[in-house]
Amino acid sequence: MSFDWTTLGEYARVQGGFAYKSSDFQDVGFCPVLKIKNIRFGNVSYEDTLFIDEKIAKETSNYATEEGDILISMTGSGPNAPQSLVGRVARVWKNEPKAWINQRVGRIVLKGSKEIHPDFLFYLLSVPQSQSYLVSNSSGSANQANISGKTIESLPCPKLTYDDSVAIARILKSLDEKIIINTQINHTLEQIAQAIFKSWFVDFDPVKVKMAVLDSSGTKEEAERAAMCVISGKDDEVLKRFKKENPKAYTDLEQTTALFPSAMQDSEFGEIPEGWEIGKLSDLIEFNPTRTLKKGTVAPYLDMKNMPTSGHLADNVILREMNSGTKFINGDTLLARITPCLENGKTAYVDFLKDNEVGWGSTEYIVMRPHENIPKSLGYFIARNSTFRMFAIKTMTGSSGRQRADSSILANLPWLKYPMDILNEFGKIADKTLIKAKSHGDENKVLTQLRDTLLPKLISGEIELECLTENDK
Repeated sequence: MSFDWTTLGEYARVQGGFAYKSSDFQDVGFCPVLKIKNIRFGNVSYEDTLFIDEKIAKETSNYATEEGDILISMTGSGPNAPQSLVGRVARVWKNEPKAWINQRVGRIVLKGSKEIHPDFLFYLLSVPQSQSYLVSNSSGSANQANISGKTIESLPCPKLTYDDSVAIARILKSLDEKIIINTQINHTLEQIAQAIFKSWFVDFDPVKVKMAVLDSSGTKEEAERAAMCVISGKDDEVLKRFKKENPKAYTDLEQTTALFPSAMQDSEFGEIPEGWEIGKLSDLIEFNPTRTLKKGTVAPYLDMKNMPTSGHLADNVILREMNSGTKFINGDTLLARITPCLENGKTAYVDFLKDNEVGWGSTEYIVMRPHENIPKSLGYFIARNSTFRMFAIKTMTGSSGRQRADSSILANLPWLKYPMDILNEFGKIADKTLIKAKSHGDENKVLTQLRDTLLPKLISGEIELECLTENDK
């Protein structure tokens, strides 16, 4: 079944955001304001927001967001820019904070409650065909394009029953919810791995807890047991059950715990675990290793704009003819060296190439690769470590707005030489984390493509809605 067509304006209107004054904003508070930069593809980013006080928030309560709101960026880069920002559509998902929308952020407001489901309009606005319509009908320059509420309301929209809009939206939303779950799992996995890195190699928790037990006249066995609790995150009672239910894993935990000493020693870093040594970061990591890729070769290319600011997964790697850029292979970590990309956290772990394939990207990348026999994931977790990043940022040089970190300075950074047996245990955890995250990321790409192709096929009648909703009956 195909549908007749009307426009989005038959079902909804566009409410523009409030024109807050610069004097209204403050750096901290409880009432964040969303600007066009906070409207991402599919979701709202609450990072880097300014706030208004509660008095102004109450006076402009009509501009406060609610769960299910559909927001759209009405200003941004246009059709001739490398990446269009105008017309981006975001949804306020469940359990997100209340916020207030600034001018040039639009909100889709339904004209009737039972004419069309708002989730359907969100997906209609989000599909590539609609995004192309909005961008091509924007006005202004490539760097400063605008779309009006009337233009958004003129978007072609199928005439369909409310029940059909609900059924279609339910199918697409189920895909989005799986994408969100995968993304949340990846975030949690990386937080755990980063916490382990900090606990083992920065705070030395297993060593310190052993010392605390021994200093309080505890036995060596009690000290080892306490360290096992710290490493595993399990209390003593849970460990007892764990030993019965999974004896092999318990033995592995015992062996890992035994690798940590029970004393500290003085060093130029202050106290460090007994027997550990201090060297340079280059003792662990090779910076900008030589890679070969002939000019003119078509190879995977990663642009700076597609580097993640959190997580390791690079987005939208494309094939492009090699010209001039940084070369890398699987197992490398890419660190943005230029401001503001370094401060914003742009970092990626390369796991998207084929075996023996060489990729390339911006000249503003620093490549970090652990030496032979050291887990490759270590490079990534060092690059995400706050101590390393703070040092890299402090040592940036160059003119204002074009400052860069120097790989040779980073290579000579004094750094602990972690014992190889402990590194290997960390690598087992960290490698598994990155592999799981990649699996979820790959699944999200498939789900995203399925979501974006389903709606046009359902609207055109190429796929019958009844076929997809049969199981719901």
